Formats: sequence, C-alpha cells, structure tokens
Amino acid sequence: MKNKPFFILLLVLTFFACQEDHTQRNLENARDIKKKELVFANINKAWGFVFSNLNSENQHIINNWKGWNDFKNEAKQKPKSTIGAFQQKAKTLSKKMVDITIGLPYQFNNNQVKSRLKVLTTKINSLDLYLHLHQIPDQKVITLIKDINTDITSVEVQIDEVLKRSKIKVEEGEQDLIQILNTSRAIPTVKANIPAN
Repeated sequence: MKNKPFFILLLVLTFFACQEDHTQRNLENARDIKKKELVFANINKAWGFVFSNLNSENQHIINNWKGWNDFKNEAKQKPKSTIGAFQQKAKTLSKKMVDITIGLPYQFNNNQVKSRLKVLTTKINSLDLYLHLHQIPDQKVITLIKDINTDITSVEVQIDEVLKRSKIKVEEGEQDLIQILNTSRAIPTVKANIPAN
C-alpha cells in the first residue's frame, strides 16, 4: 500500500514523457517533410536535359543510332510527381546508358566519341546514386545536371566534328603518305646471321 502513490506518480510521469516524445516526433516529421519538399522543388526546377539538332544531312545517321535516340527520348521526359519519380527516371537513364554503344554507327566507333560517352555514363550513374541516398544532396544533384548537359553537348559536338571530317575529300597520294607514316606497318629490321670465317 505504501508504494501505491509512488506507482501512480510513476505512471503519470511516464504518460507525460510519452506525450512530450510524441510531440517531438511530430515536429521532426514535419521538418523532414518540409526539407524533402524543398529538395523536390530544387531538383524539379533544375531538371532538364538539352539536346541540339544536327543539320539535316547528318540527321539520318543519328536517327539510325537506337541507343542514343532511346537515351535522348527518355531524358527529354521530365518526371513530375515525387522525388521517387526522379529516382526512377535516373535509374532508367542509367540503364539506357548501358545500351548506348549498341548499334553505334561505325563513324562514331572511335576513342573521341567513346570517351565522351563514358564520361556521360559516369555522370548519369552518379546522378542515380545521389538521388537514391537517404539524405539527397540537392545542390550536388543540380550541379551534376549542369555537368550532364555539358557532357551531352560535348558528345554532340564530337559527333558533328566526326561527320564534318568524313566529308573532307582525301587528296591524291594522302592515303599512301598515311600508310608510310604508320609505324605499326614498318618493316622490322632483322639482323642477318653472317657466318664468321
């Protein structure tokens, strides 16, 4: 009986402590929701990928490159509803970058284009990674989107450069000169075994 008031006091204190904890949790949830809404608004505002159009005489070559066109079409579609939609879009873009070299036109099958595509792939994969973190670093994502646009432009400029170079006619004898300068085709020097007398 002597412990009864002590137990009642303990129950009352526990009740108020739980109420205070519940209120604190609600405040933290409200702050977390506002932060996520701000991150979503910042990313939504910055999201957008810019592609240029090649001149019409070169457009047919690009139109036959399925990997690039799939990536381009997917990147142009902007997610709208939630941060989850942006996460799904980044994941899809990352998968499209895996397939981008499939069906690569022979004109672009060179180190200049491939290296730019690899840099673009790395940035897209980084975007996917950042968007799937628990605390999304929205400023890093915004910077990365700008970098991706720069890399897209770099790929397109290199494609245009390759197409311009392919239209330049080879002068008479130039191909022979290129073959002569190619050191991999040089005749190896072989020491003759001369018998000693």
